[in-house]
Amino acid sequence: MERIVLDARAKLNLSLDVLRRREDNYHEMLMVMQDVDIYDTISIEKTDTGRIRLMTNVDFLPTDERNLASRAADAFYKAAGIPVEGINIKIHKRIPVAAGLAGGSTDAAGVLKALNTLHDTGMTTEELCRLGKTLGADVPYCILGGTALAEGIGEILTPLPTLPDCTFVLAHPSVAVSTKYVFQRLDLSRVKYRPDTKGMKQALEKGDLGGVARRMLNVLEPITSANHKIIGELENIMLDFGALGAAMSGSGPSVFAIFSDEKKAEECAAELKKRVNDVFIVPHKKK
Repeated sequence: MERIVLDARAKLNLSLDVLRRREDNYHEMLMVMQDVDIYDTISIEKTDTGRIRLMTNVDFLPTDERNLASRAADAFYKAAGIPVEGINIKIHKRIPVAAGLAGGSTDAAGVLKALNTLHDTGMTTEELCRLGKTLGADVPYCILGGTALAEGIGEILTPLPTLPDCTFVLAHPSVAVSTKYVFQRLDLSRVKYRPDTKGMKQALEKGDLGGVARRMLNVLEPITSANHKIIGELENIMLDFGALGAAMSGSGPSVFAIFSDEKKAEECAAELKKRVNDVFIVPHKKK
């Protein structure tokens, strides 16, 4: 095999809880994760240049070691113990950048999976996840995908029953959010509401879409929305148009909603487009 193409899917946090700050300054997390059919396309081709070359369709993204996908390729070759004969990595981005959707992490995960196949190195999913953890907390989940419980810093993953059929509506306002700033501002002693993670797991086991949607909650949202009122405004529009639930993903600023009625989802998306440019309607089918 000389070339491989795959899609790297975005992730949503159906719930996000922060339990404590660890001695290593990472935070102990408890999250229910879901991948969605918004994706970047990654193409990797073997060359004889002896170097890793990365290209994207987004002008402002770095293409050197500052890009997580480039670091993932380097980490893969070191872990696999094989020389770099040369590869070209092309990433066609559709996932909004710095949006709380793990766009960089899923690209890194896609590169690891693609190189594993391209070189027939036979790394297991568990081995790839361990390697992914060295790159970023969301990378192991992006390797696994599906519906999953994430613990630790995000690397301890337990597959959960698949989310029932629904339609996601996602809106990404064009505001800048620093993940580092959000976590620095997080005061766990002042968190008023926490996700009912146990209840969400039970709802997934029962196939209760409404039960999942009602339990969507992100403890980081009050911090991000305090600086960006549009987050709450977009969620209110989603709920006004019949969403079963709405929440912010990651540290933001993207917000999303779950609909059981596709027509209502389309009407909501049309209204949201009056406020923001990046709006997605994403059907989800139980696998």
